[in-house]
Amino acid sequence: MSRETIATDNAPSAIGTYSQAVKTGPGSMVFISGQIPLVPHADPAQMTLVSDDFVEQAHQVFKNLIAVAEAAGGGLADCVKLNIYLTDLGKFADVNSVMAEYVPEPYPARAAVEISALPKGAQIEIDAIMVLN
Repeated sequence: MSRETIATDNAPSAIGTYSQAVKTGPGSMVFISGQIPLVPHADPAQMTLVSDDFVEQAHQVFKNLIAVAEAAGGGLADCVKLNIYLTDLGKFADVNSVMAEYVPEPYPARAAVEISALPKGAQIEIDAIMVLN
């Protein structure tokens, strides 16, 4: 089975021991690592959160996901699964509103869970599985 690491300067660099995404298999499945609302920067040490505002953070996460998806040869319309991690599940309606601006119908399968903390104090993280034809 083939395996290709995906990387783009249009999304935040990995801040740990992982790749932005990995493309694999004959059907070209792409596994996009969790994206938090960091503003992309050439130096990972200089990356900062876009804002303290939850909605602005959600928009930045989707922008980061789009950048990685495009680097892999697809887009959010190719996503079949999203996992959304929130530090406050009370922001669920905001997530739905922002997601509707970026992800076309038919929507992918999705999970949304509340967790106690995210890297760099982010309020939201999203990872994705994409299938390319």
